[in-house]
Amino acid sequence: MTQKTDSVRVALGARSYDVRIGAGLLARAGAEIAPLLRRRRVAVVTDETVAAIHLDALRAGLGDIEMTALALPAGEATKGWRQFSRAVDWLLAEKVERRDIVIALGGGVIGDLAGFAAAVLRRGVRFVQVPTTLLAQVDSSVGGKTGINSVHGKNLIGAFHQPALVLADIGVLDTLPARDFLSGYGEVVKYGLLGDADFFDWLEVNGPALAAGDREARQFAVRRSVEMKARIVERDETEEGDRALLNLGHTFCHALESATGYSDRLLHGEGVAIGCALAFELSQRLGLCSQEAPSRVRAHLQAMGMKVDLADIPGDLPGAEALMALMAQDKKVLDGKLRFILARGIGDAFVATDVDTVTVRAVLEDALRAR
Repeated sequence: MTQKTDSVRVALGARSYDVRIGAGLLARAGAEIAPLLRRRRVAVVTDETVAAIHLDALRAGLGDIEMTALALPAGEATKGWRQFSRAVDWLLAEKVERRDIVIALGGGVIGDLAGFAAAVLRRGVRFVQVPTTLLAQVDSSVGGKTGINSVHGKNLIGAFHQPALVLADIGVLDTLPARDFLSGYGEVVKYGLLGDADFFDWLEVNGPALAAGDREARQFAVRRSVEMKARIVERDETEEGDRALLNLGHTFCHALESATGYSDRLLHGEGVAIGCALAFELSQRLGLCSQEAPSRVRAHLQAMGMKVDLADIPGDLPGAEALMALMAQDKKVLDGKLRFILARGIGDAFVATDVDTVTVRAVLEDALRAR
C-alpha cells in the first residue's frame, strides 16, 4: 500500500506555503516544484555528504528541469561567513535571478545557510527546503528562520525569509545514522513537552518503533511536529511572543553547543534533549511543576538511548559561571534579562523573562558535579 502524502499549510498571507510530508517526494520533486518556476531551472545548495547520497535522486526527480548544484563541506562549521560567502558568490555566478528558485537540500545547516543566501541574494530570491534529516524536517525547515553562526554565538546573523515550499521526504530518513536520527528526535520530543501532552504520551509508546524505522509512525511524528510549529509561526512569525516557546531547552542547548565548539561532541538535537531535561529540572526547583514531570522527561529520553545529562557530553566543560556567560549572549536575552522557556507540566510551557539566576546556577552546578 502506498503511503499518502500529508500537506500542512503555513498560513502567512502572501508568504503562505505548504509543507509536504511523505515517502517518495524526492522522486516527485519536479512535479511538486514546477508550479513555482518561471523558467525550468533551479540552483541547489547542499553538502558533500548529502550530495553523495541524494543529489542524483533529486536530479532524476526534477526530470527536464535543469539543475546546477554546489556541495559545501558537511558539518556545523560550514554555517559561517566563509561558506556563506562562497554560496552567495556561486549563486551570482550561476546568474540566479529574483524570480528563480534556490533549493536547500540537506539538514539544518544547509537549510539555514542556503535560506539566508536566498534572503540576501538580489534582496530576496525564493527558495525551497528539501530537508534530509529528522531535525530539519520537524523544525529548521519550517518557519523562515535563516542564518549563520558567529564567533559570538549561534544563529546571531540571519533573516526571516519564508520558503516557497517544503518537501519532507520521510524515505530519506532511512539513510540517517542512528545518532543523527535520535538528535532530530530531541526536537520532536520538544513539541510534546511545550504544548501537546497527548503527543508526548504517544511518543512514550511509539518512540521505539519510530526510531526502528516505522514509516507510518515517522510520518505522523513529523506531521504533528510541523502542525504545531506552523500554528505557532502563524501567530508570531518574527518571535515577538509565542514563537519563543519553540526555544524550550535551547537556552541551555546553545550555551553547551558554544562550550563544545559546535563540534561532533554535541549535536544540536542532543543539546535540545539535555536542555529540555534541565529546563524541567529548573521549573521543578522553582516550584512550577511536580517532581514527576522532570523524572518522566528524563526517563523517556533515556529509554530512547539519548543524551540526557551533562555527564553524557564527552570531554571537559566550563564551570557554571562560564555557561551562564554564554547564555547571556543568547538571542533570547531581552533588555539584558535571560528569557527561559519553563513548564508548569508536560505540554504546558511558557515564556519566563526574569528567572532567578541563583537557581539556574544551582541547576548547572549540580549537573556539572554529577559528571
